[in-house]
Amino acid sequence: MSELQEVQITDENALLQDPLKAAELAAKLLQVQEQKHSIETPYGMVTVTIQGSPKPKRPAIVTFHDVGMDHKLCYKTLFDNEDMYEIVKNFVVCHIDAPGQEDGAAVYPAGYQYPSLDQLAETIPCVLQYLNFPSIIGIGVGAGAYVLARYTLSHPNTVEGLVLLNIDPNAKGWMDWAAHKLTGLTSSIPEMILSHLFSTEELSGNSDVVRQYKAAILNSPILSNNHLYWNSYNR
Repeated sequence: MSELQEVQITDENALLQDPLKAAELAAKLLQVQEQKHSIETPYGMVTVTIQGSPKPKRPAIVTFHDVGMDHKLCYKTLFDNEDMYEIVKNFVVCHIDAPGQEDGAAVYPAGYQYPSLDQLAETIPCVLQYLNFPSIIGIGVGAGAYVLARYTLSHPNTVEGLVLLNIDPNAKGWMDWAAHKLTGLTSSIPEMILSHLFSTEELSGNSDVVRQYKAAILNSPILSNNHLYWNSYNR
């Protein structure tokens, strides 16, 4: 028993002394435990990626991504960061990809009626029921922030916390609407999505991060699907 205790203490101290090793270990554990589910909802098939395992009496962390990306492009850098080690170690993480936005998704046929953001919010109860998650902490960016906020308004008793980034809770005024229509006549879908994700200064600076996202969006094999999600966000 004493030898077993010595091994545990040594391993624990090694992790505390080297946070990077701790983060690498967490990433490896999550990769081993990663599970994917395709969940049918009234508004299309939703792909869900689970990292870790549910912890009794603790909420699940549920993410919803922004336009022009899937959960990996939106959240991988955050959850791979060493500062997130304690969080991913103690909570199960559930990444929701909006319909047709996941890696390897089939391209929707012309004329496909994509769900509104309010309807996307109603896919979340289907996911939680399927996975048996009674409560959540939501993390959303842009369109995903709106979806989680709308879900919370309809199901407040299931939400223990929200982290919402770059949320626009208001409908556009007629001036904004007209400006968006004019922009759509002169700009491509990738250009409009990039201008949503980055400021003019960031785009002109063309940093490594901007180039990474630009390449991912320009080379997306499901750009038409991304366009549908973008249109729902702007409506």
